[in-house]
Amino acid sequence: MVVVAIIALLASIAVPNFLRARKRSQATRMLEDLRVIDSAIDQYAIENNKSSGATVLWADIQSYLKKGSVLYNSGGADLFGNFYSSGSFSVDNLPKLKSATFQKLSDVAPSDFWSPYYP
Repeated sequence: MVVVAIIALLASIAVPNFLRARKRSQATRMLEDLRVIDSAIDQYAIENNKSSGATVLWADIQSYLKKGSVLYNSGGADLFGNFYSSGSFSVDNLPKLKSATFQKLSDVAPSDFWSPYYP
């Protein structure tokens, strides 16, 4: 009986920490996706002589992403199905995280974590 109580106590401590670590890893992955998208936009703009402010669509930059990767197959959406920068990007403007995604992760990833991609 004592063993069961100890295991229950340990589980009650471990599970919230596990859930928090999972949310933090999701936030880290989305931040890395934003960095990769930003680089893909820059590469596209350089190779296609696009000027500052030119509109860039997901289909334009998808060829600059690793084929078969989760980001490549996402269609420009994050883990929660919200599109980065509403699915349309522009040259020399950073892609942004959707506010809805920020709200879901704000307890583990405050606004300074997302800099400079904060919505």
